[in-house]
Amino acid sequence: MLTFKDEILQGIPKHLPPKVAYDASVSHAPKRKDILSKEEKKLAIKNALRYFPMDWHVELGKEFLQELVQFGRIYMHRFRPSYTMYARPIADYPGESLQARSVMLMIQNNLDPAIAQHPHELITYGGNGAVFQNWAQYVLTMQYLAQMTDNQTLHMYSGHPMGLFPSSKDAPRVVITNGMMIPNYSRPDDWEKYNALGVTQYGQMTAGSYMYIGPQGIVHGTTITVMNAFRKQLSKEESIHGKVFLTSGLGGMSGAQPKAGNIAGCITVCAEVNPAAARKRYEQGWVDVLIENMDELITVVRQAIEDKQIVAIAYIGNIIEVWESFLHADIQITVGSDQTSLHNPWAGGYYPIGLTFEESNVLMAEKPEQFKREVQQSLIRHVKAINDHVARGTYFFDYGNAFLLESSRAGAEVMATDGINFRYPSYVQDILGPMCFDYGFGPFRWVCTSADPDDLKTTDQIALNVLKDLQNTAYAEIQQQLGDNIKWIEQADQNKLVVGSQARILYADAIGRIRIAKAFNLAVRNGELSAPIVLGRDHHDVSGTDSPYRETSNIYDGSKFTADMAIHNVIGDSFRGATWVSIHNGGGVGWGEVINGGFGLLLDGSEDADRKLENMLFYDVNNGIARRAWARNDTARQAIEVELARTKSLKVTLANRVETVAINQIFEEYGD
Repeated sequence: MLTFKDEILQGIPKHLPPKVAYDASVSHAPKRKDILSKEEKKLAIKNALRYFPMDWHVELGKEFLQELVQFGRIYMHRFRPSYTMYARPIADYPGESLQARSVMLMIQNNLDPAIAQHPHELITYGGNGAVFQNWAQYVLTMQYLAQMTDNQTLHMYSGHPMGLFPSSKDAPRVVITNGMMIPNYSRPDDWEKYNALGVTQYGQMTAGSYMYIGPQGIVHGTTITVMNAFRKQLSKEESIHGKVFLTSGLGGMSGAQPKAGNIAGCITVCAEVNPAAARKRYEQGWVDVLIENMDELITVVRQAIEDKQIVAIAYIGNIIEVWESFLHADIQITVGSDQTSLHNPWAGGYYPIGLTFEESNVLMAEKPEQFKREVQQSLIRHVKAINDHVARGTYFFDYGNAFLLESSRAGAEVMATDGINFRYPSYVQDILGPMCFDYGFGPFRWVCTSADPDDLKTTDQIALNVLKDLQNTAYAEIQQQLGDNIKWIEQADQNKLVVGSQARILYADAIGRIRIAKAFNLAVRNGELSAPIVLGRDHHDVSGTDSPYRETSNIYDGSKFTADMAIHNVIGDSFRGATWVSIHNGGGVGWGEVINGGFGLLLDGSEDADRKLENMLFYDVNNGIARRAWARNDTARQAIEVELARTKSLKVTLANRVETVAINQIFEEYGD
């Protein structure tokens, strides 16, 4: 039997492995839409067989056709590795390049069944956020990484490893693109078609860039969002304890909501139609109470309100039922949102009321148009219940999952009186944009490649020391952001946020990220940390993503529908020292609705890493602040002026103020 290292080094095996049985014990992706013609199905099989020698083609071709018919995709389950999938210590991986081995670790972390939503279909989160399209791509990629030197770069085309190309030690070790379609071929059905053909994939944000760290990543952003949502709704004298936060979704990223609610200090009620997903979160300790009966839910919530409890409740059922029942029971919802995957509404991202989870999965595959109608009718009903609660004082925000966008397309009453904007804000418009992104604060994350919890505790303390030091000299407008993150990192270990790799996240600005990273690199160099650190971030950040309904929804100069910032971000990071870079179409709010970029950077204790981290992290943040300041965001203008005074080599084009009075005068004199 091959060892772990030997199995990685062999790539595509020399002998055809036996067919594997379908494993019903893990969560599987729903059957995808049957969208290919007969000739296109032949092309899909032909495309899949390219990875294998000709004498295997007849046997594998029949098997792949069966997968295509049964699942709507070709996953090549036969080639799924025999070893257990998880992030091992970096020393356990074969290969000459330490940087390449760090990428291998992160890939396996993304596919760890404790983290991945549908691990056997290589889906990490969001219903369709893929690391690879099939298992042949995985085994080839791992083999290439094991063979790579620090003078080569692996180029990844939507999960497909195109190959190792000569480069240099300063170049990225991996360059990743996902779903980069010609614009006219970027509709939802285009993803269905070209993914089924095996030529593109939906990488979500951090799935296809190997930077997902489990639900902790979204717990932090959700905690910041929920805390500030309650701050907007409550007076300074009112306590968050005993107040209700109602939302839905307990899948990959949305599963973080109840944990965030507990950290914030409220009552969280989160509905989930998939019993397995709800029970998984309960077993992981992310949910305190599991309820399947509405009468019981109402009783428990009323008692929690009376006792001012901090509790996370999962309700197995449809969220619409909860909104409507709470209305009739006169339960006050202080803050409401939704975190179902409405970027993927027709393929398992949102489930209509009146159908069981199983019935919906059958309907979406066999009668997709009827399923679409059911979803849209449910959205209309969903929005009506929300509107009724808002009339009673609820603060509702869109959590960037395309809820309002798809509701508007369904004909629900979500539009403002101007007929252009939504009546409810995106959480970026109201909270993260002006409070965090404009000032450069975003989801900075790291992974201890030793897999040692003691190393993670050491990094927590290092980060905490840096943040406290920065707080002593920070200007007034960012004191709250620093305070929230100091509280977060102080409580991170006791909140048991780690799933999979020994990873952490916090929000930091450019100077915070650079100083924390430098301190980490020094700790690796002097042996305080036992192995290198991988740095990264969520694409959901200051400058990595152009997304008009989420990350850049608080850009008001008309440029929120452009994607220059994200493209410059990934190109700029690539020659400033990133270990790997990625750029994706889709992610979070839907295929064709966003362009987002990410990076990974290995801190190996070297002086070279010091140079790279300072150069790259500075640009990675300030690129976005400069764009936001140019869009006339006052908070971003303040942040970039602080940086201009601090960094003399930085020169930025600043927007001159244009008064509305002058514009009105111009048009009055010009006439209609």
